Amino acid sequence: MLENCKTAQERWGGTHEMIDRWLSDRQQALISFFAIQDAQGKENLAENLQIFSQQLVDYVSEGHFEIYEQLFREAKEFDDGGLDLARELYPKIELTTQQLLNFNDRYASIDLVDANITTLKSDLSALGENMTERFDMEDQLIERLHTVHKKQLA
Repeated sequence: MLENCKTAQERWGGTHEMIDRWLSDRQQALISFFAIQDAQGKENLAENLQIFSQQLVDYVSEGHFEIYEQLFREAKEFDDGGLDLARELYPKIELTTQQLLNFNDRYASIDLVDANITTLKSDLSALGENMTERFDMEDQLIERLHTVHKKQLA
C-alpha cells in the first residue's frame, strides 16, 4: 500500500502543487497507519491512533473540499468523458469516507481505544483494505481527470 502511494506521487508529482501536497499527506497517513501496528503499550497505541486519525481526517477533508472539486472542474472544462468516470467513482469514494470517519469516531480517545481494543486488529485490517480501495479510485481520478490534461493546463 505504501509503495503504491509512492508510485502515485512519482507519477503525478509536480503536475499540480495541491495534488502533490495531498499525495504527501496520504503518504504520511499511511506511515502513521503502519506505526499503529508497532506501538508498544496502551498509551503509545492511543497516541499513534490519534495521530493517524487526525491525519486521515485531514486527508479525507482535503480530498473532498479541494482536490475533487479541482478535478471535477477540469473534467467539466475539457468535457472529454472524464466526468462520467467521476460520477461513477465519487459515490464509491463517499462510501469509503464514511467508513474512514467511523473508524476515527471509534478510536478518537484513549477511553474509546480501551473500549474497542478487542476489535482493533480486525478494524485496522478492514480499514487498510478500505484505504487501498479508496487510493486506487483516487489514482484513477487523478490519472483521468488531471494527468491527461497536464499539457493543456501548462
